[in-house]
Amino acid sequence: MTKEAPGFFDVDERLAELSAKGDDLERLNALVDFELFRAALETAVPRGDRSKGGRPPFDHVLMFKVLILQATHSLSDERCEYLIKDRLSFMRFLGLGLADAVPDANTIWAFREALKKADAVEALFARFDAALRDAGFLAMSGQIVDATIVAAPKQRNTFEEKKAIKEGRIPEAWKDNPNKISQKDRDARWTVKYSKAKPREDGSLPSVDLAIPAFGYKNHVSIDRSFGLIRKWTATDAAAHDGARLEEVLDRANTASDVWADTAYRSAKNEAMLSRRGFVSRIHRKKPKGKPMPERMRIANALKSKVRSAVEHVFAHEKGPMGLVVRTIGIARAKVKIGLANLAYNMRRFVWLRTKYAAA
Repeated sequence: MTKEAPGFFDVDERLAELSAKGDDLERLNALVDFELFRAALETAVPRGDRSKGGRPPFDHVLMFKVLILQATHSLSDERCEYLIKDRLSFMRFLGLGLADAVPDANTIWAFREALKKADAVEALFARFDAALRDAGFLAMSGQIVDATIVAAPKQRNTFEEKKAIKEGRIPEAWKDNPNKISQKDRDARWTVKYSKAKPREDGSLPSVDLAIPAFGYKNHVSIDRSFGLIRKWTATDAAAHDGARLEEVLDRANTASDVWADTAYRSAKNEAMLSRRGFVSRIHRKKPKGKPMPERMRIANALKSKVRSAVEHVFAHEKGPMGLVVRTIGIARAKVKIGLANLAYNMRRFVWLRTKYAAA
């Protein structure tokens, strides 16, 4: 059987089929006005003088959308370049045709690096948050604060090298090897995550809970209770204490004063700060040392957990469908990756909210 030559409208027909199946990127393009980021992007990534010619640079908004693709699909620079060339849905999202040039891995890296140097991700996040408020999605009903570990590639260092890194020094063996220094993450840290052990077959509980070591960074966020959107965030190494970042992630624009968080955030200092700033603490209370949990306290904590658990859905989405990990070196680049992931999450959440309320 003779194979028919591709028709002129074959690509359009295939895109129409993708739309009929439900293209998430098409919905994102339709509902999010990416032009609102242009001014901030042009300020952060200025273009050089092109009077001497050369290949024209890729559009700022197009490059930003490439980074959103990376964040929503957990793509490396090389994989992102390949998939833009391979997928019609990616090309349509970026406004590219089959004959158009595609940003290569080095161009993607350079654009993200420029955003890092300009410290622009927080400004981009704030710009979209303002757009959310303008669209009617105000931060309401209080806020929920929590943090999650974001994994990074594990470092294989000797005891002496680890000691030097913790003290803020460069290990002696690395000083004459700049290539090694550039490949070693001296900002990420190990920490231990504790998890409740499962009951034994006879119903009894093990004497010790599970302790799981983890290496990387932490994503500290505050979400509003009403819409589940991330309103404030920061990033630290994985060993940083959650409670020490409470004031940093509090959203003072929330229409309600209630603040929910787990026991890691309860301290006399934080309680005094919340009271001083007019917030109402709904933070879990800690069990008294050496004593059983009072029944009243257990019931109160259980009621708080029903509200606080909403933030776990945010982290589950970022680590599940979005596959959030940090592949870069250093806290500055990690902040860019985590900040873009938080921004991309809000975009996806916004699309879901608009669809939900449009159907109501």
